[in-house]
Amino acid sequence: MTNKKQTKKVVEPLIEKDFEEVKKPVVETPKPKKVEPKKPEWEIKDRVYYLKSNKKPLSYMLKTNGIYYFDEEKGYERELKYCQNQRTPFVDEMKGDQRLEHVIFRNGALFVEKQKTTLQKLLSLYHPHNENIFYEHKPEVVAGDEIEILEMEADAILAARDMDIDMAEAIMRVEKGSNVSKMSSKELKRDLLIFARSNPALFLELATDDNVQLRNFGIKATELGIIKLSNDQRNFMWGSNNRPIMTVPFDEHPYSALAAWFKTDEGMEIYSNIEKRLN
Repeated sequence: MTNKKQTKKVVEPLIEKDFEEVKKPVVETPKPKKVEPKKPEWEIKDRVYYLKSNKKPLSYMLKTNGIYYFDEEKGYERELKYCQNQRTPFVDEMKGDQRLEHVIFRNGALFVEKQKTTLQKLLSLYHPHNENIFYEHKPEVVAGDEIEILEMEADAILAARDMDIDMAEAIMRVEKGSNVSKMSSKELKRDLLIFARSNPALFLELATDDNVQLRNFGIKATELGIIKLSNDQRNFMWGSNNRPIMTVPFDEHPYSALAAWFKTDEGMEIYSNIEKRLN
């Protein structure tokens, strides 16, 4: 028999090699570009301008030369002039002859058609007398103001509708004084709703003023003789024995001072005493 040599496969042991740390290339993050706010685009449309304070002279000539506008981007004042044959109101950008043209308000108004962009920009953007002598009529701004007023009126009327009689009396006493005591509840409610509609801002201010009810409370107590105010309006006293309750600080309204005093520890005791007598 032929002896076959067995060949052994020699498996070399795995040798750990030192691996150098692979350095990753540093990628710089690009700096964000500074985004400048876009200037509002000029809307091409007809525009109307009015003199302020509701002035309506037969004619008023607006100064349109020898005036200046401070250009923040350039950092200096630039002379303005309205010329019929130029495409810019800035003198330093004008080319050739400069033919001045008058700008005249008739009966307090000036209509500028959309084709006269140069004049519109002069009046709306650059003229130093804009918002001082004249203004541009902006229907969308007027509509926004009217919506705000209408919403305030609605809030006031709803608050008046749901208001209890004591608070209604307190608010109307500010408006009508001592005559409130002679009014019926229906008359009081009617006048409260009218007041809320005609002067919603004042009504809502009074409705959220804590001192309004306290002032009314003090006035009612005085009218019923439970307390009384001295002739010099410097002292409140008990109506039955003239015993002093409080001294009104100098230069303050007596009932406003009394309302504030009712919030103190001593005042709360007197308030409770008066409340029992009123009920």
